[in-house]
Amino acid sequence: MIYQKGILKFLPTIGILLFIGIYIYASTLYPGGSQVDLNSVGFDWSNNYWCNLMLDNGLNGTKNKAQPVAITGIIILCSSMIIFFFQFANHFEKNRIWKMMIKISGALAILSAPFIFSEYHDIMTTVLSISGTVVIIGMIRALHNNQLTFMKVMGICCILIIGLNNFFYYNEDLIQYGPLVQKGAFILILSWTIGLNLISNRKKVPQ
Repeated sequence: MIYQKGILKFLPTIGILLFIGIYIYASTLYPGGSQVDLNSVGFDWSNNYWCNLMLDNGLNGTKNKAQPVAITGIIILCSSMIIFFFQFANHFEKNRIWKMMIKISGALAILSAPFIFSEYHDIMTTVLSISGTVVIIGMIRALHNNQLTFMKVMGICCILIIGLNNFFYYNEDLIQYGPLVQKGAFILILSWTIGLNLISNRKKVPQ
């Protein structure tokens, strides 16, 4: 199988970096309102979720200028992650069944992500979490077989923080800390993805 050459093989990393830049820019356009203060002004990094940036209006009722920017960011991120899962499976996994599981579960997780800002938020968050956990388990298995211990441990931490994120979100006593946990999950998972993308491009494709 011929693999992408040049800059194309780093598309996941490029896409993630673009998403981070767009995320930061979108946050400057958000009018205001958070889970602790509906009348607040601007994006509160401690109390606003990423999905708040994709609402028609801010939680304070003002028209949300960040929406088109944030949606563009999530489309770029989702496209980059789908490419990454296919690249990862082709590089690290020799077993045909597990290779397909990584690709399918990864794509399902990513395709459900854009709908977390819709009326189906809770359902899509659950689908994303379950399919995301499945793909990470498949990736951890592949990393174990390739003796990449550090990246395997990072993968386990990703599973833990996904579970923690859901625990905080569905617990009324802890939901106030949910936005911070979500951002921690973003940082860990995206850092892990970039690291694997860079490693996979130094590694020969399994035959």
